[in-house]
Amino acid sequence: MATSVAWQPQEQGFNEICRLLEQQISPSSTADKSQIWQQLQQYSQFPDFNNYLAFILARAEGKSVEIRQAAGLLLKNNLRTAYKSMSPSNQQYIKSELLPCLGAADRHIRSTVGTIVSVVVQLGGIAGWLELLQALVTCLDSNDINHMEGAMDALSKALFVSMDQYLQGLFLLSNDPSAEVRKLVCAAFNLLIEVRPSFLEPHLRNLFEYMLQVNKDTDDDVALEACEFWHSYFEAQLPHENLKEFLPRLVPVLLSNMIYADDDESLVEAEEDESLPDRDQDLKPRFHSSRLHGSENPEDDDDDIVNVWNLRKCSAAALDVLSNVFGDEILPTLMPVIQAKLSASGDEAWKDREAAVLALGAIAEGCIKGLYPHLSEIVAFLIPLLDDKFPLIRSISCWTLSRFSKFIVQDIGHQNGREQFEKVLMGLLKRILDTNKRVQEAACSAFATLEEEAAEELAPRLEIILQHLMMAFGKYQRRNLRIVYDAIGTLADAVGFELNQKYVANNYLDDMQPVYLDILMPPLIAKWQLLPNSDKDLFPLLECFTSIAQALGAGFTQFAQPVFQRCINIIQTQQLAKVDSVAAGAQYDKEFVVCCLDLLSGLAEGLGSGIESLVAQSNLRDMLLQCCMDDASDVRQSAFALLGDLARVCPVHLQARLSDFLDIAAKQLNTPKLKETVSVANNACWAIGELAVKARQEISPIVMTVVLCLVPILKHSEELNKSLIENSAITLGRLAWVCPELVSPHMEHFMQPWCIALSMIRDDTEKEDAFRGLCAMVKANPSGALSSLVFMCRAIASWHEIRSEELHNEVCQVLHGYKQMLRNGAWDQCMSALEPPVKDKLSKYQV
Repeated sequence: MATSVAWQPQEQGFNEICRLLEQQISPSSTADKSQIWQQLQQYSQFPDFNNYLAFILARAEGKSVEIRQAAGLLLKNNLRTAYKSMSPSNQQYIKSELLPCLGAADRHIRSTVGTIVSVVVQLGGIAGWLELLQALVTCLDSNDINHMEGAMDALSKALFVSMDQYLQGLFLLSNDPSAEVRKLVCAAFNLLIEVRPSFLEPHLRNLFEYMLQVNKDTDDDVALEACEFWHSYFEAQLPHENLKEFLPRLVPVLLSNMIYADDDESLVEAEEDESLPDRDQDLKPRFHSSRLHGSENPEDDDDDIVNVWNLRKCSAAALDVLSNVFGDEILPTLMPVIQAKLSASGDEAWKDREAAVLALGAIAEGCIKGLYPHLSEIVAFLIPLLDDKFPLIRSISCWTLSRFSKFIVQDIGHQNGREQFEKVLMGLLKRILDTNKRVQEAACSAFATLEEEAAEELAPRLEIILQHLMMAFGKYQRRNLRIVYDAIGTLADAVGFELNQKYVANNYLDDMQPVYLDILMPPLIAKWQLLPNSDKDLFPLLECFTSIAQALGAGFTQFAQPVFQRCINIIQTQQLAKVDSVAAGAQYDKEFVVCCLDLLSGLAEGLGSGIESLVAQSNLRDMLLQCCMDDASDVRQSAFALLGDLARVCPVHLQARLSDFLDIAAKQLNTPKLKETVSVANNACWAIGELAVKARQEISPIVMTVVLCLVPILKHSEELNKSLIENSAITLGRLAWVCPELVSPHMEHFMQPWCIALSMIRDDTEKEDAFRGLCAMVKANPSGALSSLVFMCRAIASWHEIRSEELHNEVCQVLHGYKQMLRNGAWDQCMSALEPPVKDKLSKYQV
């Protein structure tokens, strides 16, 4: 017989088996089922019959799923009796056909493959099928839901059938001479603890011992996979106490692995001088986060300056996790090691000193309670390291100081704290102008973190900060230039309107001199004019301008027209490029559209109604409508954010296409893929609410369509993100406010989940609008809220203070109306169902 690699089915045999399987499963077939079964059993005597079945299951794309699944189930039954007597080549062929099907598009195929995999593991053991471990790890690491589900299914079936055998196989392989096998064993344990942690609980002590041993493996890839285990363990939410006794051994291992390896590519990069131009491969791809209304955009979590995930970075991250779980309990073990490494003198010990500084940064948040009394000493120790002769010590000192920045800023209130803050500020500014690229990057990133924490505290030092940032802007290469843009944008977010200050008293002259904008804007505008519309280096500049426009407000007016017009031009070019790149003279890249839409949103937010003349002279409305219908979700997300911003400041220019905008926005809320496009739905929902407030009765044709979309969202709030729930509650309230006669007849269907959502929203004008809707509905249909009165009272009690006197009075009237309506003790019964803090809050409404 042919070898497994060369085995191919004969067409006649393939067709005959498929025909029999089809007759076997077809309810309409007149053939004798027992005869067909006997025929299939006879074929089972051929050595490669099971190969045919594996081929049909895995590759017969032209056949129905039912036939393929039938082949798989027959294969499973045959393997139970025949697997051990099969030739190794046929075993190997079947296994090789199964693995690619773990992520099959059809879930019935995936499930059948998972069942067969569990049978093969049961009969042949995991040690005989190392490729399965690799395939399971790859599938679970992928972002493809089919691959992840298929791997989970196969793994859980294999484990339920033969858990002890599976574990036994892993432990047997754990000291294999091959580094690749040891790495796979670690990956398999990581997989297990992620998907079935309960299976490993009885074996944890052995597992901890093994992982501690392998964490010191001479092969860095094996040690890295072992180090991942500590992350996986805590994510599995197993009892922390299990690990406590191992901390004195684990912490030094992690610290030892945080020392730079001799072959770490960062050591070579660290020598790069600023005069050396960036290579294209040095420029990491960057991704713009589309604008999201209602909550902050997720933080960029890449706050370590090590870009490649390796043993050093993984160990630092594990120490960070340990510090957050165990807090100060790790300090007695950790601090003596850190102090010993910090005090190691001589050039040859610089890597030890660097690792100790990294460790201090890693535990800065988790162990702050124990470190805080010594914070000024720690910071005083770190500041001189900003001037260390070794660039990687300078760079890690920047990062570690940034990790303490929140606490450094907290201490500004007293003299010593203020002086230390000034030293850190000036130390980082000095390092921003370092000649070493790696240090520039670390200093600029660290300074952006300090800016976020310090906010308005930076105002007195704005001039010197801007001077340093603009000097960096003038000398940085392309890669680090992106970080300067970020630092400038973060500064604008932090100090806001202060940037507008035109004159500052000069210490040496009696006159007043213009500052801030004169320092900041000319270099940025020069760069803006230099870059062509198709250059991706525009992205960070567009983001930077967005922050500046929002910060300056009306102060940005002098720069607004060319910025606005260029955004329009870029979007137009990209929309043309999407259908005809030759005519557009550019390749389509949706990120240009997203960045420009977000900058236009920033202009609308900053200029307010001052943007009206620019919008009036442009075709923005029709272009925006096209973006709201784009097939890319991030384009739609930013488009609906801009729609909401324009609705606030110049709704008159949306009027002609109002019904189109509302229809398209409503469709975003009624999609089976809502969870996948939740950010689009969030912005569309908010935009509908903004349009409702401005257009009032004109939105009546779409009101019930939107309400019918919002109610299911509120009823399934635990499955969706907080921002969408808040915006849904506010928009529902705004629709009720402008069209109470349409919404109020349906109150009883949504009052309870709506009031729960309203009670979670912080005090602001949007919440006021929602409660105006509540009051308007109650007036129109008082009985509609009776069954949810307790929830309504909790929602009212969620206010810290209703600042609008008019709304406060309306809420009073609603409560008093129900008090009068509910007689014979019914009101008191309602009040008795409320918690004491809620009752206290309601007392301000005199009920």
